[in-house]
Amino acid sequence: MILWHNPRCSKSRQALALLQEKGVEPEIRKYLEDAPSYDELKSAQTALGLPALDMMRTKEAAFREMGLSKNADDETLLRAMAREPKLIERPVLFASDRAVIGRPPEKVLELL
Repeated sequence: MILWHNPRCSKSRQALALLQEKGVEPEIRKYLEDAPSYDELKSAQTALGLPALDMMRTKEAAFREMGLSKNADDETLLRAMAREPKLIERPVLFASDRAVIGRPPEKVLELL
């Protein structure tokens, strides 16, 4: 399992703690430091089964600053997340070909 994690985010920390309580030590990817590429984000979208917009933090200032809108197509939004990883909703847990966004944090337990 791989967890796209932001240690400064309380929801991300809570999701990691829930996994650890269940004896799971996921591989941690600090996605703000090691930003996913467009192709990785496209794969994440497939694993999540969500539109790109649902993978984003639309209230981040960068969303407006980059001229994005909720009507933008998936490619535009995925490319924006690749350029500015703080737009990625967190945390995201991956297990083989499936993934979930840990909002609320308990959602990560669905992959156990």
